[in-house]
Amino acid sequence: MRIKEIEKILKLIENSVVNEIEICDFWGRRVRVSKNAAVCNPNQTASAPITKIPETKTDPVSIEAKPAASKNNFVPIKSPIVGTFYRASAPDAPPYVEVGDIVKPGQAVCIIEAMKLMNEIEADIAGRIIEVLVKNESPVEYNQELFLIEPLK
Repeated sequence: MRIKEIEKILKLIENSVVNEIEICDFWGRRVRVSKNAAVCNPNQTASAPITKIPETKTDPVSIEAKPAASKNNFVPIKSPIVGTFYRASAPDAPPYVEVGDIVKPGQAVCIIEAMKLMNEIEADIAGRIIEVLVKNESPVEYNQELFLIEPLK
């Protein structure tokens, strides 16, 4: 990322209500900009406080540590890449899984298309599909939750 691009981002953040933003480019380089001073993370490549803002009572570390889906003991299947989510292998084919289906570890649950490559996403654990969190043919981000699974005991 170029310095001028980072400077533009800093100005946008400074004049907005957003407190923090992290940008990742195609090669995996990350830039995180935060208005509040935060503890340095060794995975971050850049961190820059913008302005002095009075301390808030929210703890950014505890916010990031909470899982996005805290419904009972459900386990999310997350997207390992950025791309387009497809529930089936073809437009006229049935979906890989439906709500209520039992999946096994290694079983394909969807496809994510990235750069014209179709990547099958597999279940990590055995369980029952509780919820499909993404609409078919929708863009997905890295680490975005796609499904919720209730683990089998």
